[in-house]
Amino acid sequence: MKVPSTRDIPRLWWCLTGVLSFLPIHAAGLYSSTPSISKLSDYVVSSYTPSLLALQKSCQARKVRKPKILAIALPVESGLRFSMQEIDHVVRSAGSFPTSLLLESEASLENVVEGMKESGWVHFACHGIQNNTDWMESGLILAGGSKLSLTEITKLSLPHAEFAFLSACQTATGDELIAEEAVHLAAGMLSAGYQGVIATMWSILDRDAPRVADVVYSHLFTNGPPDARKAAFALYLAVTKLRREGPKRNSFFSWVPFIHIGA
Repeated sequence: MKVPSTRDIPRLWWCLTGVLSFLPIHAAGLYSSTPSISKLSDYVVSSYTPSLLALQKSCQARKVRKPKILAIALPVESGLRFSMQEIDHVVRSAGSFPTSLLLESEASLENVVEGMKESGWVHFACHGIQNNTDWMESGLILAGGSKLSLTEITKLSLPHAEFAFLSACQTATGDELIAEEAVHLAAGMLSAGYQGVIATMWSILDRDAPRVADVVYSHLFTNGPPDARKAAFALYLAVTKLRREGPKRNSFFSWVPFIHIGA
């Protein structure tokens, strides 16, 4: 089979259930020292969806947009020293596009929720936790140890929401006890109104997050107004670069966790 050019590579959505939902299908392939042995990513750009109904809802166009990015980071409190570099990449790529920052103590739960209501895009550069005893209490850790939990996210109604980048650990990790249901932060973001979400299947390396964000936002803000529908391809470019050029290019744990969910 001929490998398509980057420009012509098609898009494929995975709607997985049961134990399959815990597998990184997008990274499937035959990995060996033989260059001719190909991988799934040579042929398609993969996205995931919790259900066909969720995908249909994600594909519906927004009539009114909130042209603004909300970026959240706690580099000191969280100990994620590369997270500020990540936010810098977002701001630089956005250029004149309106950007609002919530850093350190400003990133309280109340401020974050209010900021999400006033922004079409949101970028979290913080810690994420998966609660294995009460999955609805999984969440994103904010200022002072407060938490934007899955419970809180599912209560939100964000009609102007377009794109969310959850640059935190375990934001697309499900619960093996309810494998038939997509119960994780990324799915919660879709239910809150976001059309597309970049999330992680498990823990990620702090130094990798800025490199992925740099490529993603550089692509999204090239050639006119940003389009959230380009996020899956932007992530594909970022992960491909990370896999091939990074210091951890031979480590699955470096690039496999990053996935795109939704439209």
